[in-house]
Amino acid sequence: MAKKLAVIGAGLMGSGIAQVSAQAGWDVVLRDVTGEALTRGTDGIKRSYEKFVSKGKLEAEQAEAALERITTTTDLDAAADADVVVEAVFEKIEVKREIFGRLDTMVKDETILASNTSAIPITKIAAATTRPERVVGTHFFSPVPMMALCELVRGHRTSDETLADARQFAESVGKTCIVVNRDVAGFVTTRLISALVVEAAKLHESGVATAEDIDTACKLGFGHAMGPLATADLTGVDILLHASENIYTESQDPKFAPPESMRRMVDAGDIGRKSGRGFYEH
Repeated sequence: MAKKLAVIGAGLMGSGIAQVSAQAGWDVVLRDVTGEALTRGTDGIKRSYEKFVSKGKLEAEQAEAALERITTTTDLDAAADADVVVEAVFEKIEVKREIFGRLDTMVKDETILASNTSAIPITKIAAATTRPERVVGTHFFSPVPMMALCELVRGHRTSDETLADARQFAESVGKTCIVVNRDVAGFVTTRLISALVVEAAKLHESGVATAEDIDTACKLGFGHAMGPLATADLTGVDILLHASENIYTESQDPKFAPPESMRRMVDAGDIGRKSGRGFYEH
C-alpha cells in the first residue's frame, strides 16, 4: 500500500490521527477550514512528540522526521492524490455528507474514504458518494497516540477489499482493530459506553449514589480503568449526549435515551474537563 494520507479536520482526533500516521512513515496532509485551527492542531502534535521524546519513548530525530512528513492546508483539493482519506470533523451528518460528496469528485478511484465517526451509520455517509463500496468507518479513540483501539465499521455496501485495506492502514499506524459487521448506530464501543453513561447518569440524577461511588463501583467491581461519569467528563458530556441521542433516534431503544439532567448540564455549559465542571469539578 502506498503511504499518502489526507486527514480532514485538525481537532483533537484529526491531529492525533495525523500524528501517529506521520510517526509510522505516512506522508500526511492535514486539512481544516482555518489557519488558526491548523496551527492549534500542529502545536498539539509538536507538544505530544516533545512529551514522548522527554520520556524516552521517541528519538528527537524521529519526532523531527515525523513533523516534516506533515503538511497543512485549507484546500480540500489537497486530498486528491491521497491513498487514504480520514474525515474527523464534527459529528453532524450534514457536514460529513457534504465533505464526502466533494471528496468523491476529486480522489482516485481506488482511494479509501474513511470516517472517524463514533455514532453515525457509515451507510448514511457513504450514500453521499458514487463509491459506497470504498467508504468505511475507522473509529479511533482519544487520545489517539495513547489508545490502541481502532473500530472498523462496514457500511451496507463496503467491500471486503476496502475493509482489508482499512485494517492494513490502521495496523500500520500501530492500532489493534475490531470489526463491526452490521452498520448499527453507535457501532460496538459507543453503544456500550453510551448505555453505561446513560444508566450511570440516571442513577446519579435520582440520588441512588454519588458520581464518585458509581465510578468506584465500575472501577473496583468490573475492573474498568475509569468510571463512566469520569469518562463522560473526559470525553465531553455534550459529545456523549449527542452520541446517545443519535443512537436513540436510530434504534428507538429506551436505554439510550439520555436523562434530563444530562441535557440541563449541557445547556448550562457543564460539559466536563474542557469547561471546568461536569459530573465533577475540574
